[in-house]
Amino acid sequence: MKIIVIDGQGGKIGRTVIEQLKKRFPDQELLAIGTNSIATSSMLKAGASQGATGENPILVASRDADIIIGPIAIVMADSLLGEITPSMANAVSASRAYKILIPTNRCNHYIAGCQEVSLSDAIQAVCDEVGRILTL
Repeated sequence: MKIIVIDGQGGKIGRTVIEQLKKRFPDQELLAIGTNSIATSSMLKAGASQGATGENPILVASRDADIIIGPIAIVMADSLLGEITPSMANAVSASRAYKILIPTNRCNHYIAGCQEVSLSDAIQAVCDEVGRILTL
């Protein structure tokens, strides 16, 4: 199963997701794609199997991904302070992959009906959902 973790800025969310997924599913390969080299480096240090940086890796990897994980901003053009280009957001949104999006009520948007949860609780929910999918 091809699992991609996408993050930007400093890569904190992606790093934490990869750390937790590697603890629960140590043999699962994870591809880290950062919108910048700092985010990619952070996710690789957390244990990602492979890493790449920038728009084109997101466009290419989204084509045949089974699961895409990242902050909800990865489906919104110009989010993450402009790091998510319209092409990136479209590639993720149009991908046939199952998307697990982490809600964040920052960057000038609010997700109605989504209660405030800690990042650790949200990432626990991500890992639970990946586990559910892997056992299907």
